[in-house]
Amino acid sequence: MVSRYEHDFTHMFADLEKQIAETDNPRHRAILKNYRLHGLLEVSGRYKELLAPNMTVEHPHYRLHEGGTSIILDGMAQVTAFYQSLVEANALVMWVNKHDIAVNDHGFAGEVEFSAFMPGAMLGESVFGSVQAGDDPHDIYLLKRTLAFVWPYDERCRLIGEHVYEDTASREITKPDPADVITAERAAELLAPEIAKELP
Repeated sequence: MVSRYEHDFTHMFADLEKQIAETDNPRHRAILKNYRLHGLLEVSGRYKELLAPNMTVEHPHYRLHEGGTSIILDGMAQVTAFYQSLVEANALVMWVNKHDIAVNDHGFAGEVEFSAFMPGAMLGESVFGSVQAGDDPHDIYLLKRTLAFVWPYDERCRLIGEHVYEDTASREITKPDPADVITAERAAELLAPEIAKELP
C-alpha cells in the first residue's frame, strides 16, 4: 500500500528545481544545488555524504532554535553525532511542503513549511533537544511546522552551517494512519533516483 504522502515526499524539491533552472548566477545555482542534495541525503539517512569535504566545511556550526531553547552544534564531531542520533531515533523522514527561498553570495535564507514523522517521545517543546525513540515503534506522529532558514556558504559553495528558527505557533501534530507512515528504508528507496538525478 502506497502512503498518501509519498507523492509530496518525492516531489518536495520540485519548486526548488524550477528556481535552480531559472537562476543564472553560477554561485547561486551551486548553493541551491548543494541545499537540495543536502536535504535529500539527510532524509535518506546518508548524512556522511552530505558532511563530505566537497559539500560541507571541515568545521560546521549549527544553531537550532525552537520552543524557546537553542541547540548549538560546533564542529564536525557534534554535527555528526546529531545526525547519528536522528537516525537512531527514527526521526529523519521529513519533507518540505512550501519553499520561499532567497539566495545571494552569502548563502540562502527563507521560510519553509516542514512535515516530519516523529516518535511521540520527541514531541516536547524542543524536538531536536529531545532526540529519542519512543518505546512503541508504532507511536509515530506527523509534525507540521514552519521554520526559517539562514544557511551560510564558503567561497567553494560548501555549507558552513545551519541557522534554523521555529515558528512555534505554526505547530500541528496529528496521528497518521500507520499505513501512511513512510519508513526510513522506504524514504531512502524513494529518494535514491532524486539523489542520482543530474541537474543542469
